[in-house]
Amino acid sequence: MAGRSHQGAARRENLLLVVLGLTYIGVFAFCDALTRDAQGMPALWPVNAIAAAGLLHFGRARRFAFLAICVVTQLVGHVLAGDPWGLVAIYTGLDTTEAVLLAAVASRATRGRARIRSVREALLVIGTAAPVSAAMAAIGATLTDLMLGRDFGTVFVGWLFCCVLGMAIALPATLVLLDDHPWTHNPRPAPWVRVGIYALVMAATLVAFAQAEGWMAFVVFPAATLAAFRLGPKGAAWSAVIVAALAMPLFALGATTTGETATWAAVDRIRLGQVFITMMFLTTLALALSLYRQHRLRDLVLRRNRHLAAARERAQAANRAKSEFLATMSHELRTPLNSVLGFASVIDETEDLSAEGRRRMALIAAAGRSLVTLVDDVLEFARLEAGRFELTPQAANPLVVVRETAGIVAAAAAEKGLELRVSASGDEDARFQIDPNRLRQIVLNLLNNAVKFTSQGSVRVAAEIAEEPGGHVFRLEVRDSGIGMSPAEMDQIFERFSQADSSIRRRFGGTGLGLAISKSLVELMGGQIGVESAPGEGATFRVSVPLGAPEAADQRPPMAAPAAAAGTGRVLVVDDHPMNRELCKLLLEMEGYEVAMAEDGDDAVRMAGERDFDVILMDIRMPRMDGLTATRAIRALDGRRGRTPIIAVTAEALPEQVARFREAGMIDHIPKPIAQTELYDKINRWIEH
Repeated sequence: MAGRSHQGAARRENLLLVVLGLTYIGVFAFCDALTRDAQGMPALWPVNAIAAAGLLHFGRARRFAFLAICVVTQLVGHVLAGDPWGLVAIYTGLDTTEAVLLAAVASRATRGRARIRSVREALLVIGTAAPVSAAMAAIGATLTDLMLGRDFGTVFVGWLFCCVLGMAIALPATLVLLDDHPWTHNPRPAPWVRVGIYALVMAATLVAFAQAEGWMAFVVFPAATLAAFRLGPKGAAWSAVIVAALAMPLFALGATTTGETATWAAVDRIRLGQVFITMMFLTTLALALSLYRQHRLRDLVLRRNRHLAAARERAQAANRAKSEFLATMSHELRTPLNSVLGFASVIDETEDLSAEGRRRMALIAAAGRSLVTLVDDVLEFARLEAGRFELTPQAANPLVVVRETAGIVAAAAAEKGLELRVSASGDEDARFQIDPNRLRQIVLNLLNNAVKFTSQGSVRVAAEIAEEPGGHVFRLEVRDSGIGMSPAEMDQIFERFSQADSSIRRRFGGTGLGLAISKSLVELMGGQIGVESAPGEGATFRVSVPLGAPEAADQRPPMAAPAAAAGTGRVLVVDDHPMNRELCKLLLEMEGYEVAMAEDGDDAVRMAGERDFDVILMDIRMPRMDGLTATRAIRALDGRRGRTPIIAVTAEALPEQVARFREAGMIDHIPKPIAQTELYDKINRWIEH
């Protein structure tokens, strides 16, 4: 079996040797007989590139046989043409040398594979081979000048032109034609389709060039492009061969002229045609190779997608690691933001600043709040994506939530000169089991987007509670007169990290997570969200959420007891970061609290055992002893000191993290960056009098 395979390969190489040898002889005869100029220099000379491609493909024995065919053809051809023996020696020696060198550089450019499979490889082959042809032209011009007295400049230009352009067509085309790669990833076109396409290329070439009054090269490009598109790189290569075989004799014989070319010499017309064929071939070859690469990448993607099912479990484990990483990054980002926002607030309240100074402090605070929003968006989406998010229903009215949220956005709308109009329909006293915080987040995202993307006009909000057979339904409509969206943009607007296009993100900023989070929250509530828009005509977002039945009056929770008076307690601040300790001390002393500070958990446990405190504000991540361990140690103390309210003050804000705080004995949680009102409210809530 192996012997028969070896014999078959040998027969194929012998056949290729015969075909390539005859091709070399035929091309040599045509170029040498029909394209010579007055100096005896051919205007078209692709034979060296054909020889180089053959040398790359043959084994050692057939390589020498093919090289012998080339040398003999050179000698016989030049002698029959009547060239002086000195010129015969120069031509034969330099052409043979160029063929060998072209084979060497092409082999290096293709890493020994003797094939072209990409635009980069094609350009690399041509780019590395062109200097070889230029060097041979310079050597040939020098030798003919010294030995035969011919003008160096004339010979050099003619030699360079014919060899470089001939190589740029023949070398990549021959490498593509000798490559037995199937190229196409689609079903191979039927023989009659291939014949029809090549016949179309022939017809277009004849229409373009076989007329004395002018040539219409533009008709060749569509046919050659079709060949490249349907038949791949080989279609582009055969198209170049067909066009060259038909057009070059017409140019050489002067059968086709146009405009000033009617007065040109034959060699100039040939060079013009050669430039055209070179550009046509390189363009169609680049197209075919790009399509091939696209199909190949598509197949790679499909193969990789088949492995995704097996990798899904690993991805879920990685998702847990990602959540931990996001929590760590949140902590590291929130800690400095806590100082930025806190000290900005303290300076604004306590220092005598100029109007410009207050404006700048406001800018600092606004920038810090924007960073907090970005961090919150990323964490929120990570929790939703990981399926770790749960709603916290409580009795509330969605219409009240909408009015409160609109009040938050009103200042930003007024600053831009926008009219913010809110209308509500339904019973605002009715209370339903909803998560008001998440509903507020949805409404806030929609209103912020409406204000952000509207430069003039209005933002209108319509909310209603309607009774339907299955229960009450909350509907929300947010309409703006902003930039609007195209249908393609609306298809992706609810995707994560999407903001219509990159220019939108550059102009307006943001993570592109707000609407994705809103969509996830609405769906978690069992509702739906959608959008209608057109470019330049604004956008209308609609939300529908089922509410169920309203609560009876006696089911409403009792009013909370008034909070304790502010500034009447002793607070222990535990934090390893000096700026955080200083900030908390300033904020608390501004309200009149007595403040003590501990640098880590060890100090906190010692101080909590020695003195009575009304509240302990405990950081979580600290050296030596962390906040959870310190909390457990304090809870083990005897008497009142072991029952001291401990509030976690940390950048760790994920629900599972807050649950760990409570398990350790903490009674509440204040996220960083610290909001003054939240800090005071929670301390007042837990201080014992």
